[in-house]
Amino acid sequence: MSAELTEVEREFYLEQGYLHVQGLLTPEEAAAYRAECHRLAERTGNTDATWTSVRDTSEGQKPRLSHCHDVHFYSAAFTRLLVDERLMRVATGIIGPNVQLHHTKMFIKAPEKGSPFPMHQDYPYFPHQNHSMIAVIVHFDDAPVEKGCLRVVPGSHKLGPLESVGADHHLPTDRYPIEDALPVPARAGDAIFMSYLLVHGSGVNRSQEPRTTVLIQMRDPTDIPLNERHSSRGQGMMLAGIDPRESKFEFAWERQTTRT
Repeated sequence: MSAELTEVEREFYLEQGYLHVQGLLTPEEAAAYRAECHRLAERTGNTDATWTSVRDTSEGQKPRLSHCHDVHFYSAAFTRLLVDERLMRVATGIIGPNVQLHHTKMFIKAPEKGSPFPMHQDYPYFPHQNHSMIAVIVHFDDAPVEKGCLRVVPGSHKLGPLESVGADHHLPTDRYPIEDALPVPARAGDAIFMSYLLVHGSGVNRSQEPRTTVLIQMRDPTDIPLNERHSSRGQGMMLAGIDPRESKFEFAWERQTTRT
């Protein structure tokens, strides 16, 4: 970890596995990104990302979660966010000077029935050899407990990869119930950085307003993926520093031909 973090931030992240940075964006910036997310949701239509395990166990009114992958391919506003110096200060402080994009997602938890996320690690979806992968959740409106804010198990990143269950790779609910995890309420403009080994989830949005966030997954470019199941558009884009690996130059279409 580099010297870009303060000593307090560095120690907290190392011990807890996450870091809540308050006011990363101004309220005005957060409002503009929020509006951009909702315009994007209108353009892309019904894109429910509710997990299978949630659908199977829900009763009555079905939960909903609008989402969009690779948001930087739909709006230049998100491309600018990816390389924002305030965001990269923390990312380089955790990962090191070289930060590479893995993927982005937008989530809008609908009012009154916004879907929860059972407790899980991100590791099973895109495992890497050196576990450099982190996520940052950037909040564009307030996320109190009643909106289904992020919940974490502090220090659980030290347990390493855990055995998951189900098609969506969640953790056993009897061992990791959502209600026992620590809520991390956030304000518009806040950002929460976390290791992909941190056990985390979120509750149902029971409020009258949507909860709007963008998630950015990042890694050290030298960290070797253990599988290629989660490829996405723009993966490999450098957000900070350089890709120090030596490789023969190929055009993008030549690399695609080689893979197929």
